[in-house]
Amino acid sequence: MILSLLLIPALGFLIFCLLLSSSSNKLYVNIKKLTPKLSPPSLGCLISFYKNRHRLLSWYTELLSESENQTIVVHRLGAPRTVVTANPDNVEYMLKTNFANFPKGKPFTELLGDFLGLGIFNVDGEMWSVQRKLASHEFSTKSLREFVVQVLRDEVAARLIPILENAAEDNGVLDMQEVLRRFAFDTICKVSLGMDPSCLDMSRPAPPLSSAFDAASELSAMRGAAPVFAVWKLKRALNVGPEKDLKDAVRTVRGCVDEMIRCKKETMAAGGGGGGGGGGDLLSRFLGAGMESEMVRDMVISFLMAGRDTTSAALTWLFWLLTWHRDAERRAVEEIGDGYGGSCGRELGFDDLKEMNFVKACLCETMRLYPPVVWDSKHAARDDVLPDGTPVFRGNRVTYFPYGMGRMEALWGKDRLRFRPDRWLDDAGAVKMVSPYKFPVFQAGPRVCLGKEMAFIQMKYVVASVLARFELVPVRPEPPVFVPQLTAYMAGGFSVRVRRRGGVM
Repeated sequence: MILSLLLIPALGFLIFCLLLSSSSNKLYVNIKKLTPKLSPPSLGCLISFYKNRHRLLSWYTELLSESENQTIVVHRLGAPRTVVTANPDNVEYMLKTNFANFPKGKPFTELLGDFLGLGIFNVDGEMWSVQRKLASHEFSTKSLREFVVQVLRDEVAARLIPILENAAEDNGVLDMQEVLRRFAFDTICKVSLGMDPSCLDMSRPAPPLSSAFDAASELSAMRGAAPVFAVWKLKRALNVGPEKDLKDAVRTVRGCVDEMIRCKKETMAAGGGGGGGGGGDLLSRFLGAGMESEMVRDMVISFLMAGRDTTSAALTWLFWLLTWHRDAERRAVEEIGDGYGGSCGRELGFDDLKEMNFVKACLCETMRLYPPVVWDSKHAARDDVLPDGTPVFRGNRVTYFPYGMGRMEALWGKDRLRFRPDRWLDDAGAVKMVSPYKFPVFQAGPRVCLGKEMAFIQMKYVVASVLARFELVPVRPEPPVFVPQLTAYMAGGFSVRVRRRGGVM
């Protein structure tokens, strides 16, 4: 689930250039079966793009909506075609039916290769298959699920709730996005590495791993903003500018993880850590399975990347949406109260979380409108034809666009822009089965997100813990700006005042 777009509005054009994978500045867009078609090169298209540079996501969504088959083809002189689609049949074909013909591809893996190495999210073929099988086994175990819930209990009770309590007491302004982001990093480090970075402890400085990880993520995304693909490669060869900073940040991240692996191995060799896997965290499990240290390191870094900001982004947008839809918030609070048995003193268990259907519906509706990853691309290994008849040639970039898909009238109806959680529930109040190719925020097919259920557990736990006790009141009245980077975020943060919730609980 990793690609970048629109670091800031001023960089929008440069990132669009990366999507189109060329240094040429002449392009045209062909919206299939619509007229008039633009002929290359088209100054009109460049002018249109410049006019829409501050609303690229909306513009792309409009182009796809106008297309008869929700697919557009972008041409640039001297570069392969780029196919962008919001058509679920095409998405299923890419991610499942003809999965083998649509790997991530070298253009993608090169961008993140220095940071993620040979981890599961940055490799194709046999190396991906080996890691996937091992990770899939571990993610399906009951023991990992129980470990995750215990980590959440500890982090929520010891850190998240006290921070919100203090904010309510002081009537101060709190950046909820930053709090949730720090919470997510603490949680994923405990689950993946078995270590506590204490990012949510505001009295302590950020640990080296956290700071270096932030820098490596941002600098890797900057590669995607380069107007010419070769520029960052030249800077890397010369070891100058952002590439030097990236190299230093990656060295710190890998050094920290390597040291944890060394210590974990020593503990396991001495018989500590418990269990055949050496402990409940993923690092212990992978080492216990006999994996080489370098592959374990890269896998763990990939999981840190995947779990660091995606859940916090979804939660930030959900809490904002609920402040504008208090009726939905009231329904969520009532459902949460039933899960708690009427008392916040009782600990939530996995079964309690599983029953929170309306909360899950709210989360799905949030991610439909504000997906943590706006789009994802594959690269065709051979010539092909998509189900809607669009030809794809070897080396073409084929991109599916979850942000636009969530706004297609053909997929979600005339009220597609409304926050309406009930669209996810059947008449009995159970969560409906929706095709993952219509709602591909967790990908689908062989590469479907292994942490999907873990993510829902974490998000439900946080939503329940916060809404049962507090009401969030936004400080700014204007709608926030949605900014997709490696993971989407809310520009300027989500500043709120915290009020204790009275009444039911």
